Amino acid sequence: MSENTPVLRAASLRKNYLSGDSTLEVLRGLDFTVSAGESVSIRGESGSGKSTLLNLLAGLDRPDAGELWWGSEATHKLSLSELTARRGRFLGMVFQSYYLIPEIDALANVLMAARMLKSPGTTERARAKELLARVGLAERATHLPAQLSGGERQRVAVARALMNSPKLLLADEPTGNLDEHTGDAVIDLLLSLCSETGTALVLVTHNAAYAQKTNRQLFLHDGKLGEPRH
Repeated sequence: MSENTPVLRAASLRKNYLSGDSTLEVLRGLDFTVSAGESVSIRGESGSGKSTLLNLLAGLDRPDAGELWWGSEATHKLSLSELTARRGRFLGMVFQSYYLIPEIDALANVLMAARMLKSPGTTERARAKELLARVGLAERATHLPAQLSGGERQRVAVARALMNSPKLLLADEPTGNLDEHTGDAVIDLLLSLCSETGTALVLVTHNAAYAQKTNRQLFLHDGKLGEPRH
């Protein structure tokens, strides 16, 4: 990827859903670009399509029309298997629900991201431990998710998302299940880690205060991204 190549670029994305006998237009020719190391927040009214957009950007769903690039690679030209293989190396995701595997400890959950690419070895285990230490959970590495608080579980999820040194991190309402104080800490951690590693961040949030902490703030309305609505 050249220095001037955007980490993420979407052009004229469209996504529709059937609603009874009618068609619901969720995204209407949406354009979006994210630069390397940039943090961007997306807000919008409930039902505006924020999660739909994030799923498209992550390659978890296909647009009905439009084009999407991860770096210089046109994902709309990839097969499903090729897309899945590229995703694990290119991006990490943090969700409102932590999606930790309850039967394995925090360290093993972080290593799951590496396991999706290859069998983790000494180097991967060392990185997973380093990431847990960075999110303040070095002493909790052998604890199961049920033994962790909500904030600690989300920190494990953040470490897992960064395990493969992604170019891009997508976060979908990552504080939705947390109290205000814990949510503040998780947002600050996300922004700090992404800044340190040069990872681009796209943050979907309903919280205006969190949105203002990012380099750029956008608002999703009527199927397109624009300046925040005040």
